[in-house]
Amino acid sequence: MSLSQMQVFNQYIMPATIETLGQMVDKFNQASAGSIRLTTAAFEGDFMQESFFAAIHSARRRVDRYLAQASAAATDLTQIKRSAVKVAGGFGPIRYEPSQMTWLNKPTTEGIEVASRNFAEALLQDQLNTAIAALVAAIKNQATATNDVSGSAGITYGSINGSHAKFGDSSGLLVAEVMTGEVYHKIIGQNLTNTAKLFEARNVTIVDVLGKAVVVTDAPALYLAGTPNKQHVLTLCEGAAVVFDGGDVISNIQTSNGQLRIETTMQVDYSFGLSLKGYTWDETNGGKSPIDAELATGTNWDKTATDIKQTAGVVAIGDAALNT
Repeated sequence: MSLSQMQVFNQYIMPATIETLGQMVDKFNQASAGSIRLTTAAFEGDFMQESFFAAIHSARRRVDRYLAQASAAATDLTQIKRSAVKVAGGFGPIRYEPSQMTWLNKPTTEGIEVASRNFAEALLQDQLNTAIAALVAAIKNQATATNDVSGSAGITYGSINGSHAKFGDSSGLLVAEVMTGEVYHKIIGQNLTNTAKLFEARNVTIVDVLGKAVVVTDAPALYLAGTPNKQHVLTLCEGAAVVFDGGDVISNIQTSNGQLRIETTMQVDYSFGLSLKGYTWDETNGGKSPIDAELATGTNWDKTATDIKQTAGVVAIGDAALNT
């Protein structure tokens, strides 16, 4: 494979990656009930800012129509700013030998398909894991959205339901659970026991998690750092996290001499934006182009919603080792 052929290969691999990612995004958004939205919408600049009016229900007052007239204190109509943040990432460099493809007499189109699918899957994984890490950090930083029983209990229907209760009469806004595979099978085990006879239809036990869609993924942030038995279960509203396309996927393929066989390296830079419902990225403390540790720091996500019911969701924390 000549250098000119490699350059032609580079012209097609990234458009194929973007197209494949778009197909995968549709499938994921449907499966997660729209709780974590992976979009191809463009994101420009370091931050994406929007403003909205704060709730004015606090201006309500009770009036005694028989009292004499008196002045009433005014409530100012205020605006709140919410910021999404741009996150940068990269792949590679990945090294391979062009002669490997010619030796196997493989067509260039096959290499494009394989490479694009793998890049798309890795990019989707990065976006999902980053969104989950930010959600865990932001939600867990709010005591009113957290049900932590990890000191004495496992993750059960009771502990998850306890987290739902944090939304009170708005718990119906919660549409999807996000949990690890281990926790998911613990829940199945509880269903198989079915001692409470909660989930039964014609003597067939149904796998159900309190009527919500379930996203099963072993995202690192669902495990408590240092104590992996302690795990998080997120329950999210629609639009809890939105991932935007950064619009700057840049790839470079370079072929070099000097080794026994010609080597080619491939490197890709990319970015995406991230916003959380009811939270704003702290532009001062979190800064621009944050790394993983900063995105997973709860104090870098400031709550903008006046009521916890208007935020991304809730979290249950339990010790999976204590599940029966």
